Amino acid sequence: MITERSVATSVGAARVWLSRPRGRSRGLLVLGHGAGGGVEAPDLVAVTNAAVEAGWSVARVEQPYRVAGRRAPDRAPKLDQAWIEVVAAVRGRSRTPRVTGGRSMGARVACRTAQSTGAAGVVCLAFPLHPPAKPGTTRADELVAVRVPVLVVQGVRDPFGGPAQLPNGPTVVAVEGDHSLRRSAAAAADAVGRWLQTVT
Repeated sequence: MITERSVATSVGAARVWLSRPRGRSRGLLVLGHGAGGGVEAPDLVAVTNAAVEAGWSVARVEQPYRVAGRRAPDRAPKLDQAWIEVVAAVRGRSRTPRVTGGRSMGARVACRTAQSTGAAGVVCLAFPLHPPAKPGTTRADELVAVRVPVLVVQGVRDPFGGPAQLPNGPTVVAVEGDHSLRRSAAAAADAVGRWLQTVT
């Protein structure tokens, strides 16, 4: 079952698509989208379906800038603040395990806010380790700063950084394809489904 709701934040209204499993939920997985795409990205949809099948509730979050119809993302402080507020609103009073994550930009937001949201783990789909052709501009610090288990699913031909370039610490699963993970969405979903079992 999928329900849609608007969530008011201090930086604008966000939108949440909540998918629930049959029966009691084992936990909550909150996923954010990339800078140029939305919550309908193939890997996010595939991961959502796999997690629900495994008994998890999944909230896919659309950031306020997209809800407002803007293409360019807000700066990191606004993205992070909106995310923190949405995660708190979606969780409510539930005490089930909470895992956050997303694809590309959404993965970065989840890493930066893992402590603030009380995440038990972080899922990163196509983490943008560096801008294309600029390996010296690394964002590895956002990954290594996370103090809970981290899963990174990375395409072997990702121009934002391949699996071998990722820092030690996170669990890394290499899959075929590029940054979109379009052709390896099923493999990404399988990796996340198996990893979620270890979080609980």
